[in-house]
Amino acid sequence: MDIFKSTSSEFLVNLLKNLKCSLIFTTYESGCIVIISAKENKLVQLTRSFKKPMGIALNKDKLALATFNELLIFSNNNDLALTYPNKPETYDSLYMPRASYYTGNLDLHDIDFGSDNEIYAVNTRFSCISKIDADFSFKPVWKPSFVSRILPEDRCHLNGMALLEGKPRYVTALSQTDVAGGWRDNITSSGVLIDIVKNKLILEGLGMPHSPRIINNELFLLQSSKGEVVKVDVANKKYEVVAKVPGILRGMVEYGGYVFIGVSKPRKSSKTFEKLPDEFKKQSAGIVVFYKPTWGYVGEIKYSSPINEIFDVQVLPDLLRPNVITRVSELVENTIVAKNLSFWYKNTNIAKNTNLKTKDNGKGKQ
Repeated sequence: MDIFKSTSSEFLVNLLKNLKCSLIFTTYESGCIVIISAKENKLVQLTRSFKKPMGIALNKDKLALATFNELLIFSNNNDLALTYPNKPETYDSLYMPRASYYTGNLDLHDIDFGSDNEIYAVNTRFSCISKIDADFSFKPVWKPSFVSRILPEDRCHLNGMALLEGKPRYVTALSQTDVAGGWRDNITSSGVLIDIVKNKLILEGLGMPHSPRIINNELFLLQSSKGEVVKVDVANKKYEVVAKVPGILRGMVEYGGYVFIGVSKPRKSSKTFEKLPDEFKKQSAGIVVFYKPTWGYVGEIKYSSPINEIFDVQVLPDLLRPNVITRVSELVENTIVAKNLSFWYKNTNIAKNTNLKTKDNGKGKQ
């Protein structure tokens, strides 16, 4: 269902076709995830509602999503996608809800799968990096040295995380403060990048840093208050600006030589965002795309209504028309999945790998 009005160039339609992928992003303000795919000569989008969706992580056929008080795990099933009751033979993949971790309101930001197949998360409310744990709301594994205690006070607004060799290595925070909400006082120039293995600062004085990402063995991050994409020289503790966009930048992913970055508009009701440049207020929310070898601008997807803020952006490789079912959908009740066995139980619509087929009379709403 397309509820958001967007515009894009023909180049981006062809780009997604050539890369054989789709995009997925979270907009916590609108309470949705949005999947963007190429169909013929246009982009199509599919939206699913969640309460404050934030970080997204992918690991083969698994997708993890951080929400207001849960971390959700989905698993892709191609056979169920082909026999999807509402639109059979439309989708090439279907992410089904498989597990939920009831974390409570941790204000999770970036999340990722580690080499141990465990999920690491930036626990912003408690100012630490956590593992998602079935026994507890979270299991802290690291906190900044300048944070004295792990308490639900969002002391430095820890927000971004990059893994190296399957373990958290670099993180971003908006300040080095050690009091509840202290980061708000000097938000546009007090950000830091930290090497958590060495527990040392790499960069200080950053403008609202977000989304540190390792791309081709190089570290990049976004300066949200300056609309800058920067490449970090870790050894010499300096950086260079490789691209600029007049908007709040959050969410970055590279695929096939192209970098996709989320762009947000300043919140009108936010005193924090009042400090940002006036030109940011004229920018539309969306996704901007750069060609990585030269960091040349190649196009963007702009939203005119009602998306204003984007947090995370990811690529779904080798999926041309992916679908996601939320756990509140009645369709969840009608699916059975086991090894080499997948079918819509209510309608006895057996998927391909069982070699049994019946007419599909599903009436699911999604």
